[in-house]
Amino acid sequence: MIRRLLMAVAFLLAAFPAFAVNPDEVLSDPALEARARALSAQLRCMVCQNQSIDDSNAELARDLRLLVRERLTDGDSDEAVIDYVVSRYGEFVLLNPRLRGETLLLWGAPIVLFVAGAVAMVLFVRKRGGKPTGTPLSDAEKAELDRALRRD
Repeated sequence: MIRRLLMAVAFLLAAFPAFAVNPDEVLSDPALEARARALSAQLRCMVCQNQSIDDSNAELARDLRLLVRERLTDGDSDEAVIDYVVSRYGEFVLLNPRLRGETLLLWGAPIVLFVAGAVAMVLFVRKRGGKPTGTPLSDAEKAELDRALRRD
């Protein structure tokens, strides 16, 4: 039974998506290849849109991986490679957009919404907290309550 379970887990783990980098794309210099992989993980596949170019099998992703490796072998810095790809494809190509004037709303909206929600909750609780609910007891009800409490 345990053997079957281990086999099932092994098959499931083998089904995880492998990197889409083909062997012919890999650079001979391990340091450059590591930089290329790190940069490829930051760039969005324009076809898949929810994958990095490192994970995508699309032709455009392959072209971008080759472009990144070409720029690195030409001596460009990581930032220069990213800037070059952004200049060709726009900010959308970045999986994590930069903090700039155009993206300020994107980065600030969660904070603004959280603060607005917290203020709304505080105001709601304050508004509801001090008011009694129901109607006050009549004199007859108060007398009956006093009698019931004295019997205990």
